[in-house]
Amino acid sequence: MLDIPLLVRVHLDALMAAQIDMGVCDAIQQNRPVGKPTAMSAPHLPKVAGIDPAVPPPAHTSAPLSTSAPVPPTGPGAVIQDRLAGWVSDLTTLHELTERLSRTCVLDDALNELLRAGAALVGARRGLVVLEPADGLGPAVTTGLGLAHADLGHIETVPRSATPYGRILDGLPDADGGSDLVGEAGSGGSGPDPRHREVAARLGYAASYALPLTTDTGDRMGAVVWLYDEPAEPPERRRHLVGLYLRQAAEQVARLVELDRAHTRLATVTEELLPSRLPRVARVQLAARHRTGPRGGGDWYDALPLPEGALGLAVGSVTGSGPSAVAAMGRLRASLRAYAVMEGEDPVAVLSDLELLLRLTEPARSATALFAYCEPARGKIVLAGAGHAPPLIVGERRTEYVETSLSAPLGMLACWEAPSVEIQPAAGETVLLYTDGLLHRTGDPMDRAFARLHAAAASVPRAARDDPGAIADHVLRTVLPDGLDVAGGDEDVVLLAARFA
Repeated sequence: MLDIPLLVRVHLDALMAAQIDMGVCDAIQQNRPVGKPTAMSAPHLPKVAGIDPAVPPPAHTSAPLSTSAPVPPTGPGAVIQDRLAGWVSDLTTLHELTERLSRTCVLDDALNELLRAGAALVGARRGLVVLEPADGLGPAVTTGLGLAHADLGHIETVPRSATPYGRILDGLPDADGGSDLVGEAGSGGSGPDPRHREVAARLGYAASYALPLTTDTGDRMGAVVWLYDEPAEPPERRRHLVGLYLRQAAEQVARLVELDRAHTRLATVTEELLPSRLPRVARVQLAARHRTGPRGGGDWYDALPLPEGALGLAVGSVTGSGPSAVAAMGRLRASLRAYAVMEGEDPVAVLSDLELLLRLTEPARSATALFAYCEPARGKIVLAGAGHAPPLIVGERRTEYVETSLSAPLGMLACWEAPSVEIQPAAGETVLLYTDGLLHRTGDPMDRAFARLHAAAASVPRAARDDPGAIADHVLRTVLPDGLDVAGGDEDVVLLAARFA
């Protein structure tokens, strides 16, 4: 039996495991040591956002005790093991970066993460990604890392034939990236475009490294470029690693682009189904605020002039989300307009007709609605609600909810009917109609959400009470401090303000 030293056995075991698990036999053959073997390098530290971090030498306060420290073993096994450790470290870094990118749900967040991770891989501090899908359907986005908006504007002034980035994608290689040293043109007339050098001097970068953002199917999504303060180029190992990362990033970006397009189309359809402008009626000022959730909901509002100087105001919400809910919302709103023109002075009859239509045409769907018949000349409002939140009156002397009777949503009972309520807003008072999406977005229980809405309306500054739009904006800012675009805000929001003179 052969007596094999333990150290050699460890190296052979590591090599065999790497060959079996990683499939790097060809790489080992290609990178076999030539000439005198070198000593094993320092172990690689765990990395999250970069590779090959510098390992600082130990700071000695006194001379070493002995100069005969053991020398690390040298030999082919040590070199191969060191290289295998480097490959494992690179794969770990790549896995962590792609996993972090996969957790992004918004296109802008994905582009920012792509820039940060790529900058760490290629050793740059600044960069930009230009999103210009080849199909021309958009969205066209330019996002910078370490670059102000004005800096991006300067880069976008470079002619398309001068550089492969900054909304200038012509000439960028299909697969491999390219480095660009910014300096004086060569004697033969080659070199960067003069405009390119001018912008580089203004922004203070001396070199760039650009890569296309292309999916596995060959669809060009855009380009990414990183900028260096000094003439530099990432080494081959880092170029290979960032290329692998961008292949995964392009797929994630393509998915988020499709999602963004779907949200945009749905929001556009929803906005087209709502009033493009509010009517002008004597003694009434109107303002509306509406925001569709990311999944597309069925909240709506309406304001239409009626005979004899009257005004009809309506808000409502259809159950469900997505295109089907948006389509149902459009049909319901159009039907309510017709009923309001025929018998708007009786809000109960309007909602009864609407309930019958909903039960016959869409038996699996329910809806809430509130319709108000306003006579500004008489200072009178008659309203009825079907499972809807009560209006809120805001004025100098009072801020209170209108007491409406409890009623079921439309489509919930065999025959809907509820009594109407008459109110008389004073001159200068504003009536707020809203959907329950505003309350749900607070994240509070309904009683606390109503209290928050009441407190927001009561705190409207005196200077803003003459403008219904300012009142609506103040209420939204107070009730939803994080804004309407906060992540996770799935509910639609509708707020309709009518100020009576």
